[in-house]
Amino acid sequence: MKKHSLSDLNEAFKLLNERLDLNDAPRFNLVICGGTSLIATRLVERTTKDVDVVALIDEHGVLVDPEPMPESLLKEVKTVAADLGLDENWLNNGPSKGDGGLFRSGLPEGFAVRLIKHEVGSKLTLYFIGRLDQIHFKLFASVDRFGGYHTNDLMQLNPTDEEILMAAKWSMTQDPSEGYKMVLKKFLEHFGYEYLCDKI
Repeated sequence: MKKHSLSDLNEAFKLLNERLDLNDAPRFNLVICGGTSLIATRLVERTTKDVDVVALIDEHGVLVDPEPMPESLLKEVKTVAADLGLDENWLNNGPSKGDGGLFRSGLPEGFAVRLIKHEVGSKLTLYFIGRLDQIHFKLFASVDRFGGYHTNDLMQLNPTDEEILMAAKWSMTQDPSEGYKMVLKKFLEHFGYEYLCDKI
């Protein structure tokens, strides 16, 4: 899958807003995590292959489950993909898909108040997740894959010991198994946080 820069994504978001407006679709408020959020908030400089939607926000400002994604939104996402030569799933709810996804398993405490709002247009508003929530998600993904680009992102966020500890404790609510806890401790030891292992 092709990787995209911030300017590529901004072009896609602008066109998506125009398509939604043209077809008199409802207004959508999308909560974005992952690489798109990292580069949009200037926390990490890199490219990304897709846009990860972790939640939606309804007209009352309440976070709602992004599964299933609204059909009227997906229709225009696919049109934008065709127009710009993107993968048809360039915008997806992968992180919160199903019962094991992040939304249903429980987002970090205080998640909503740390969101960073970006108004694309009359039909589309994006909310990028905050730095602390990136640390939570990136630690969980890093342990799951034991390294890779998630760990690179995590280290670039330069988390404090307290932030790592918060993220580690939250990640155990996502996977409460003893097996996960063992791998989590191995990860902390491997990446220089062995002194935190007895606190989780």
